[in-house]
Amino acid sequence: METAGIHSEAKPKSRNSAVTRAKILDAARDVIRAQGYTATTVDDICVAAGVTKGSFFHHFASKEEMGVAAIAAFGAMADVLFGAAPYHADPDPRARVLGYVDLRASLLQGDIAQFTCLMGTTVQETYATHPDLRAACEQGMTSHVDGLVRDVEAAKQRYVPDAPWSAESVGYYMQSVLQGAFIFAKVKQTPEVAVECLKHLRRYLEIILTPTTSH
Repeated sequence: METAGIHSEAKPKSRNSAVTRAKILDAARDVIRAQGYTATTVDDICVAAGVTKGSFFHHFASKEEMGVAAIAAFGAMADVLFGAAPYHADPDPRARVLGYVDLRASLLQGDIAQFTCLMGTTVQETYATHPDLRAACEQGMTSHVDGLVRDVEAAKQRYVPDAPWSAESVGYYMQSVLQGAFIFAKVKQTPEVAVECLKHLRRYLEIILTPTTSH
């Protein structure tokens, strides 16, 4: 009975610890996207998360360790969001590629910090000074590109098998347009420029994935 009592008390503590850790990572995601990694302090994150500094350092040895964990959590969140998107059910790979762009365009609403990329924001500042953060961003961003490449390659094989470009290069181009669109949304303080960039991206993808007619 004593053993059962110990386990029943440990479970709520474990759950509380997980909740606190998640609060810290959620706060880091939002604050860093709004302020940048360098300008964000541990105190900023603690205030946003509603936790003490002692609680923060109970979960993370440093701001950088927390940053790596926040990037991993952001990537996992993106995997769930895009993995459950309706466009995946379309049997046409070309429609899936365009559906991805349409979904990204639909997310360009509200506060700019809420639709921009934590990885893109972080790596722009830290690529030369924080190798662990750069590596975390590289892993997350490359993994996302790999998911796009599968559909682009399937669309290429169905519609334009002899096209002189690689599916991988198109996947990276798609993400380059998105990251650049986020930057200009910040510069202009409006999502409108990003929306227009994605419209151009969609038109480009429609063109390169449409079979040419020989005369």
